[in-house]
Amino acid sequence: MKVLVTGATGYIGGRLVPRLLSQGFDVRCMSRDPAQLALDPWRDQVEVIAADALDPESLDRALGGCDSAYYLIHAMIGSPRSFAEQGRTAAKNFSLASDRAGLARIIYLGGLGSDDDDLSEHLASRHEVGQILASGRTPVVEFRAAVIIGSGSMSFEMIRHLTEVLPVIMKPRWMGTRCQPIAVRNVLEILVAVLDDPNLTDSIYDIGGPDILTYEKMMQAYAEVAGLRKRVVVPLPIFSASLSPFLVGLVTPLPVGVARPLIESLLIDVVVSRASPPGFDPADLMTYRESLQRALTRISHFDVETRWSDAVTTPAAPMPGDPIWAGARMQIDRRVADSAAPMDDLFWAVTRIGGDVGYYAMNWAWILRGWFDRLIGGVGLRRGRRHPEELRPGEALDFFRVAEIDPQRRRLLLRAEMKVPGTAWIEWSIERSDDGSRLIQVARFAPKGVTGRLYWWSLLPFHAPIFMRMANRIARAAEQRP
Repeated sequence: MKVLVTGATGYIGGRLVPRLLSQGFDVRCMSRDPAQLALDPWRDQVEVIAADALDPESLDRALGGCDSAYYLIHAMIGSPRSFAEQGRTAAKNFSLASDRAGLARIIYLGGLGSDDDDLSEHLASRHEVGQILASGRTPVVEFRAAVIIGSGSMSFEMIRHLTEVLPVIMKPRWMGTRCQPIAVRNVLEILVAVLDDPNLTDSIYDIGGPDILTYEKMMQAYAEVAGLRKRVVVPLPIFSASLSPFLVGLVTPLPVGVARPLIESLLIDVVVSRASPPGFDPADLMTYRESLQRALTRISHFDVETRWSDAVTTPAAPMPGDPIWAGARMQIDRRVADSAAPMDDLFWAVTRIGGDVGYYAMNWAWILRGWFDRLIGGVGLRRGRRHPEELRPGEALDFFRVAEIDPQRRRLLLRAEMKVPGTAWIEWSIERSDDGSRLIQVARFAPKGVTGRLYWWSLLPFHAPIFMRMANRIARAAEQRP
């Protein structure tokens, strides 16, 4: 069976692909930017095609010859109206293209919640996407899940950081909402099993674990499993859903723009009310505590397959050498540092940047910049790294994203995602030298209007010493590699 996986660069899609391969399925991955899959360990075992659900013609190429397809496309960035409209358009295009391709079925992972409830715009959009997909001739199997718990999942990271950072928790109304969390491991098992069951067609199933908990109890359970003291919860009725996203944005990796639709979806109970898929009764699945322990173990062993923050929600951003920047005013800081270390060791030092290692020079300044970014609604530094030494194209690294990484050419390009009046990149490349190797570090900034130029020049007294020390200390760190 040939299976198309959309959203292969996302949290669920990136974990689903290797499990389908292990079961012997022929997998095709659809991505707007196939380069983001270049360094995934299963890349050579799949077919990758560039396509966009908003482009009907590209969908015909992606779906041609496939038997089934997973619809794992989901946007949360932007206004509720914009992501809901994009969701409608993408689902309609996909439904029509699936009919033209003669697919046997579409498998869709949506959001848990009763259609009779007063759903948030985010949850209502998830349900509407399922309805649009099912409006065509192609049978649709829809699974509805609430909180998915696993290393790197959005819900897990929110619960984890809120609990770890806040020993005293102000209790808004949504913390009393009931939820039925499910382990990501069980979600993946369900998604794979549906392909082998021909009876699961044109159905909607609710999926959830054995525990029904409030968000307060989920946070207290996390504290216990993680070995933290029991958190003090202070009822605060004035701390509404409109204020909560700002707190979540300050103390978790979720920016305010992502936290807002998520918090709005927490105002209604989301528990299993429909039938569960055959063989996956909630009582037989992993408990909430078991899923927490498994997630923490994977984090401690640097074994996080995918993270929510690595899913790019916009098409590939332009690179500094693309035609869009031709003739544009580009501010550049270029530094060169020689090292006695071999080229591979110097590239190793470069690729360890960020996360717990930091930025080699004046880390206090980077931390301060991260906090300021959080205050103005940016991503800050809390996203960290997925792995201390391994990088893949497209994944998040603090308030950067890996735009390009080429181990053969020993080149790394990061695109800044902090709030700045312009577009910024920092690039490292390595050359051979007579005494070892040479590091070329180039920071580029394309300012937006007068504000962007003032921003660059006002920070130049800080950038100059930071960038100079960074290049030199990367070169020294390479020489000290064990």
